[in-house]
Amino acid sequence: MPRPRGKRRPPKKQDPFAKIRRNHRIRVPKIRVVGPEGNQVGVMDTKEALDIAKEAGLDLVEVASQASPPVCRIMDFGKYVYEQQKKSKDSKGSSSKTKEVKFRPRVDVHDFMTKLRRAEEFLDKGNKVKLTLSFRGREMAHTEVGFETIQRAIEDISHMATPDNQPKLVGRNINVMLTPLPANKRKPKYNHHLLDSEDEKPGSEEENTVSND
Repeated sequence: MPRPRGKRRPPKKQDPFAKIRRNHRIRVPKIRVVGPEGNQVGVMDTKEALDIAKEAGLDLVEVASQASPPVCRIMDFGKYVYEQQKKSKDSKGSSSKTKEVKFRPRVDVHDFMTKLRRAEEFLDKGNKVKLTLSFRGREMAHTEVGFETIQRAIEDISHMATPDNQPKLVGRNINVMLTPLPANKRKPKYNHHLLDSEDEKPGSEEENTVSND
C-alpha cells in the first residue's frame, strides 16, 4: 500500500532586503558617506562611519556598491524596509499609473526646461510624477550635484505639485514622487512654451510611464 504523500511546503519567499550590506557586513576599508538627510558627509574610514551611525542610533547601509569607493548612507534601516514594503503593498492595491521624468546630474538649460514642461503637462492632467536622476560611472563621486538638480526641479514645479517625501538616493538613482496640487491651485506657466520637436515624441525618456500594477 503506497504511503500517503505529505503536503508540499510552499517555497519560502526570498527577502529582497537580505542582500543589502549594512553595518558590520560592509567590509571595505573606506566608503563615501551620505548623511540621514541626504547630505554629503564625504569619504572616511568605514569604522568611523559605523561609529557615527551607532552613536546616532542608526544603521550604515550600502547604497552603491559599484562606486569607488562604495557609497553608504546613514539611515534607520528598519524604517526604510517598512516604508518600502508599505509602498509596494499600496501600489499593488492601485491600478493607477505614474509618469516618470528622467534627469541627468548636469543638464543644460534647454533640456531642463523641456523636462519641466513635460512634468507640468503630466501634472496638469492630474497624474503623479516621479522625478528620477541617474548617475553613471564616476558621477557617483559627486552626488551633491544630482541632489541640487532634483531640488531645483522640485522648486521650479512647486506651482503644480508637492513632493511626497525628500529626494532619496537608491542605488545609482535619486528619486522623488510629486503629487499634483488640487486643480484650482495649479497654475501652469510653462505649457504655452511647449514645442513639437523631434526629441519630444512619445517614447523619449521624459515620457516613460511607471506602472504600479
